[in-house]
Amino acid sequence: MPAWMPVYYGEDALEIVSGSGRHVTDAEGRTYLDFFGGVLTTMVGYDIAEISDAVRAQIDTGVAHTSTLYLIRQQVELAEKIARLSGIPDARVFFTNSGTEANESALLFATNARRSNQILAVKNGYHGRTFATMAVTGHRSWSSSSLSPLTVHWLASADRLRGRMAGMSGDDLVEAAVDDLREVLATVSAGDVAGMIAEPVQGVGGFVSGPDGLLGAYRKVLAEHGILLIADEVQTGWGRTGDHFWGHQAHGVTPDLITFAKGIGNGFALGGVVGRAEIMNAVPAISFSTFGGNPVSAAAGNAVLDYVLSHDLQGNAKRVGSILLNGLQPLLGYGILADVRGRGLMIGLEFVRTGTTEPDPAVTARVFDLCRANGLLVGKGGLYGNVIRIGPPLTLTEDEARTGLAVLTEAIATADAESRVG
Repeated sequence: MPAWMPVYYGEDALEIVSGSGRHVTDAEGRTYLDFFGGVLTTMVGYDIAEISDAVRAQIDTGVAHTSTLYLIRQQVELAEKIARLSGIPDARVFFTNSGTEANESALLFATNARRSNQILAVKNGYHGRTFATMAVTGHRSWSSSSLSPLTVHWLASADRLRGRMAGMSGDDLVEAAVDDLREVLATVSAGDVAGMIAEPVQGVGGFVSGPDGLLGAYRKVLAEHGILLIADEVQTGWGRTGDHFWGHQAHGVTPDLITFAKGIGNGFALGGVVGRAEIMNAVPAISFSTFGGNPVSAAAGNAVLDYVLSHDLQGNAKRVGSILLNGLQPLLGYGILADVRGRGLMIGLEFVRTGTTEPDPAVTARVFDLCRANGLLVGKGGLYGNVIRIGPPLTLTEDEARTGLAVLTEAIATADAESRVG
């Protein structure tokens, strides 16, 4: 496989061979509590009967694929549910295989609708690895090419540790961000910007987010120019943030387009876009996705969404996430830990050199490895590779949260002590 494909734990790479609930087992028989869920994708957990049964029933029909040239009942039913939950009037849904494809599609719809290839994007954001999505990814580690089909104008990140917004909070940050947007529109745009794409919480960027209301403040300025708002909900959707079903709802705004993926398939390849009909219908030629919304993935998606709603996983994310956040906050007393942030079951821990805001990817890697050694899987991210990312299945129990919290506490205490000795 290509050298640019990362594998966690290097030479001691982990092969997961089975799973149940929130636990996975590796090829050597060791079991781990999973706090990353395959990059926030195994959202309901492993070996969930309702999902397995739905997929098995579809496979038992003998029809795994037909393409959208034929009606797919599972796809239509899922589209109706998502359209209703989106809150977008007269919504349409287009299914893809991934979040990257979903964002690529949203950019296609917006640029066609506005007849412009200009896009506003936010620094430190991540939207995918294809040509257009890479162009709107403001994260150097993931920008594999400077070539682009789009003209991209960049807005400041809401990172409060460093950069333009360092030290700001609340109204001051929102005001500064809006001023930045107005300046970009007045100076470097050609005046006919198609849309703005933004994650309510920057996933790969290390779970960085602005104050509640920021996207709403942006939207007021965008509306003055007819600029569309695309909310990238690939990581933040389906109740993960606890307080809301969609991450953008914390900002009091309804986007023109919402992109989704990851958790909705619980491991089956499924993503898509939901948006206003006039924008979704702006594509001037025939187009479809061969595999997007196929019968098997759509069956999984229906079962996942039904499970999320019937078991109030949004409420569980808020309740159990509070246990983690409240338990992690006191760890800010350790010099290596500069920030504990997030909401619901989407939490980031940022590590620095003690007494500074200088990122420390080495100590982050040490915490990462110590967690695995003690039976807990977490993720890594952030612009500088110095953020531990926590995104477990939304079915995480209170006892499991406390177990994971104990492992994290020990790992951070150990890494902090080692850093002072060094």
